[in-house]
Amino acid sequence: MQTQNYSNHARLHKPFHFLFIPLGLAGLIGSIINLTKANEVTCYSASLLVLAFVLILFFALVARKYALVAQDRAIRAEENFRHFILTGKPLDSQLRIGQIIALRFASDAEFPSLAEKAVKENLSQKEIKTAIKNWREDFNRV
Repeated sequence: MQTQNYSNHARLHKPFHFLFIPLGLAGLIGSIINLTKANEVTCYSASLLVLAFVLILFFALVARKYALVAQDRAIRAEENFRHFILTGKPLDSQLRIGQIIALRFASDAEFPSLAEKAVKENLSQKEIKTAIKNWREDFNRV
């Protein structure tokens, strides 16, 4: 597997991003076209088809969001524990979840100082990731 760094760390979940969402959008577009061409006999079923595709896409996005929120909570706990092991203190409560998620890529040597800098300078996720010199790979996020 290729070494992970800032330029290649973003991940796409292939079944979700390249199969489910495109097919769902194609179905939604097709059902809308079907609805625009429907007559009074088929209008009700065409409307239900549009509604079904809207709901399917909505539920898919909500399910994805739930999974990411659960991962964010796990990352917060893991990084808080890692910080405690390295420094004897928990992470600063002023760190936002996005900052903590970005900090997970920092090596143990630079993690505590970068966490402190992130709070003091209110660094964004991108600024934190670009400040990392020794990248700690994470291939588990979906």
